[in-house]
Amino acid sequence: MTVHIEKPVAKPAAPPFRERRGMPAAAPIRLAHIVSVSGSHAVAILERQDAIADKARVQIGALIKIITPGATVMGVVSAISAPMPAAEGEPQSLGLIEINLAGEIVPDHNRRLTFRRGVSSLPSLGDAVMLADKHDLTRVYAPPQAASIQIGSLFQDATVPARLLVDDLLAKHFLVVGSTGSGKSSAVTCILQRLLHEHTHAHILILDIHNEYSAAFGGLVEPINLGNFSLPFWMLDFTEMVAALVSIDAHHDSEVEILADAVVHAKKRYSESATSRAGALRRSEAQMVITVDTPTPFRMSDVMSWLDEQLGRLERTQFLLPYRRLKSRIESLATDQRYNFMFGSLSVQDTMGDVLARLFRVPAEGRPISVIDLSTVPPEILDVVISVISRLAFDLAVWSKGGLPMLLVCEEAHRYAPVDDSKFMPTRQALSRIAKEGRKYGLSLCLVTQRPCELDATILSQCGTAVVLRLSSERDQEVIRGSTYEGMIDLVDFLPLLGDREAIVLGQGVSMPMRVRFDDLGKRGVPRNMHVGFSKSWKSPNLDRNGLDELVGRWRRAGRER
Repeated sequence: MTVHIEKPVAKPAAPPFRERRGMPAAAPIRLAHIVSVSGSHAVAILERQDAIADKARVQIGALIKIITPGATVMGVVSAISAPMPAAEGEPQSLGLIEINLAGEIVPDHNRRLTFRRGVSSLPSLGDAVMLADKHDLTRVYAPPQAASIQIGSLFQDATVPARLLVDDLLAKHFLVVGSTGSGKSSAVTCILQRLLHEHTHAHILILDIHNEYSAAFGGLVEPINLGNFSLPFWMLDFTEMVAALVSIDAHHDSEVEILADAVVHAKKRYSESATSRAGALRRSEAQMVITVDTPTPFRMSDVMSWLDEQLGRLERTQFLLPYRRLKSRIESLATDQRYNFMFGSLSVQDTMGDVLARLFRVPAEGRPISVIDLSTVPPEILDVVISVISRLAFDLAVWSKGGLPMLLVCEEAHRYAPVDDSKFMPTRQALSRIAKEGRKYGLSLCLVTQRPCELDATILSQCGTAVVLRLSSERDQEVIRGSTYEGMIDLVDFLPLLGDREAIVLGQGVSMPMRVRFDDLGKRGVPRNMHVGFSKSWKSPNLDRNGLDELVGRWRRAGRER
């Protein structure tokens, strides 16, 4: 049976909205009419294929509006097709556009047109479909009533600013993903620069794996590296201490038990000596119960003395081995220059307040962002360092009762919060706790990664906003597709075609999904890239033998300088 579809007749455009100031808006161009509605998805037939100007060109990701009796429904074009190509001699083919519905424009209590999420007045068959004009784009993507920051411009109209909603972005965590070279680091820098510009009393800490962010914020940054910062070993909780000092083998359980006894002994010794020096003022502290996780200083020399004492009492070889292995591990860490930032102090002092103040900028003193260079941290202890910092951030947020809002930025998050349950357990636990409970105490998390498929799924699922740059891997796209908000799954298929500094932003941090182009930060505002390019580097000598010898020397002194 042959089905004949008559060519749709263009209907007169709906009356244009007029602005509050009384200025008439340009008459919107009617593009299509609705022929199918299913849930949050609608299909429309194009009416003006041969008459649409370039400025009214329909593209994937474009914002459109559907005129209904109760409201103006806003949606995003997710697909364009011509299921019945025109035969030879016919003027045009039948065109379909698929639309994901996201919200609507309605009058507020002041009779001012505003955008809100959700659709209460669903489109019906025959409703007019129009391309959103500048006024519509501004209402949707730059709402004046909400605290927001401008990060760039809309791809659909470069004159309309692209804005992120600050409170929703930070309170519900956010994710920045993109393949290498897509502009991921520049996007993170742009977001943070705009936050700092609007909020001079912020508290932001970046875990910088590649040492590239320190130069991107000028005088606003507090640079931290292993040469100018000390993270004393006694600030580790027992889980972190086990990860640093105990090997995973047949003697693991025995060494853990021995280490627990040694640490409790050392903490009691330090508490007793501190009490005797302070006199009656510290007697109440001497009566408190001390456990392996009590946040109090202790001396590693007391741990070693206790181990020596136990070794002197034991005679059987099989009982001595765990003690000897633990003692050897502690001695090797204490003498390795790479671990000076943790084990190198000759004296033990309660510097917990100083460490927290510098890490989390309390007070900010004109430098509200701290960047800790982790590029020189030995890989075998990187997990422990990041775990300590993450746990301190959460504990500080809890004990401040939400009075110290903070943002923790995790660069290359998939490296230390991987999907593999057997790796980086302390860090995964610390970040998972922040992801699940941090919003209750004003602690926000920003995860930056090029491989979302390798990131822990529990942590990833807690991110309310996703800033997705070009992403070529099908596995990575599947992860984003599985976490996509508001039914915008079709937009994920468009990710491999994004240009540099372009992104699709989804989730709570935007009024509705949008395709944006990030602002150009200039040469001074971008993260540092150590590699200047092969074509430029290979045109002249780059390193002589003296330079190589100096490099080797710095390599060997990696714990003190880069």
